[in-house]
Amino acid sequence: MTKHRFFTVRPLSAALVLLLALPLGAVHAQITRPSAAPRLVVPAPPSASTAPREGAQRQADFIVAVVNSEPITNNEVRAKLLRTEQLLKQQGSAVPPRNQLLPQLLERMVSDKAQLQAAQASGLKIDDNAVEGAVQTVARQNQITVDELRLRLKADGIDYDQFRSEIRDELLISRLRQREVKVDVSESEIDAYLRDQQGQPDAASTAPAALNLAEILVAVPENATPVQIASLQAKAQQVLERARAGADFAGLAIEVSASRGNGGQMGLRSTDRYPPLFVEATKNLRAGELAGPVRSPAGFHILKVIEKSQGGLPDAVVAQTNARHILLRLTPQLTEAAAIEKLAGFKKRIEAGQADFATLARENSQDGSANAGGDLGWAPAGAFVPEFEKVMNSLAPNQVSNPLVSRFGVHLLQVLERREVPVSLRDQREMVRGVLREKKQEEALVRWAEDIRGRAYVEFREPPQ
Repeated sequence: MTKHRFFTVRPLSAALVLLLALPLGAVHAQITRPSAAPRLVVPAPPSASTAPREGAQRQADFIVAVVNSEPITNNEVRAKLLRTEQLLKQQGSAVPPRNQLLPQLLERMVSDKAQLQAAQASGLKIDDNAVEGAVQTVARQNQITVDELRLRLKADGIDYDQFRSEIRDELLISRLRQREVKVDVSESEIDAYLRDQQGQPDAASTAPAALNLAEILVAVPENATPVQIASLQAKAQQVLERARAGADFAGLAIEVSASRGNGGQMGLRSTDRYPPLFVEATKNLRAGELAGPVRSPAGFHILKVIEKSQGGLPDAVVAQTNARHILLRLTPQLTEAAAIEKLAGFKKRIEAGQADFATLARENSQDGSANAGGDLGWAPAGAFVPEFEKVMNSLAPNQVSNPLVSRFGVHLLQVLERREVPVSLRDQREMVRGVLREKKQEEALVRWAEDIRGRAYVEFREPPQ
């Protein structure tokens, strides 16, 4: 029978601001597609040292730029700047100097304003249910309730109504992008790509068409002393030895890494979209093999080859996971807390040998996999939504997870088995199609955004302060 899948969706583009560009993609036909929502990391409440001083004089506002007669004010730019800097710090990324970040941020705000105006002029609408669904998804992704989200935003000085308004704007822009920016990849383009790969010297061993690497990063502070660097290098070496000794890489990534969720996996992409340092370190490795520690300005990296598609050659392999789950959908009658409590009870019974996972799935799971005992079949990396796959990648075979919340409801998850299988030529062509489509879509989005920006009347007034 057809299995119920929770397909992941690729981000449309990476934004500098808190409200990132919206994911695109399709969910299995058995599932009603949820409203797309920005993948938002909600800032932690500010500490006493960073919170604004009570009674502090607020700077007088003024217009920084005008986009088709609509203003962008200095206070808007400053608020976006502070939130952007905070998000970059939370993600462990370097924060550029303000004299570099401010012009980029202002230009992004001008471009977004022009795109929003185009979306509004097109007649597109976002209803309140879609916004509310997006807000709920944001809360779940941050593992908090909507009420807790309100409090977190308030503590960070973000007005909740303004937050909802920004989500509505992002949904509106994303919907316009989906409608206006469409790309296709022809069979001849795939053939040309494969010919190019196979025509390079030693292409089979040194220049794979696409890679999926997993990474564990032991971060090195910017002003670290030689003693600190040596200590962190030794830590990275110990992590590598644990991985080589058979420790689960995804579990190590969650335990150690400073930058990676989803078991450390970065996704299948063309080699030109990876740092050359990573490509060079893994060029002679097969799927499942490890490299490192590799030194970069960010720290020490341990790399694992998950997939390697080598120009259409038949020896490429892909890692797959066979998992099963029990899904409880949330309703007015079944709250998130009640669903978690019910599934936690199931887990205790399973681990005590008092119940069988497959039987409980058949009797309780609310999706198309129920009749198969919750079995989701063999799935490659990236087949499920991130919040589901992150937990799946952290489990050892036969281990049962704690209840986890996704955009579809609450799950109890068990990994049955993992394997690596050869990728057929047909599947490799589909991988190449995906790589080319993503590249063409990114290029088309840039051209589309430049066209919208070029047709807008923009007047820069006073520089932001």
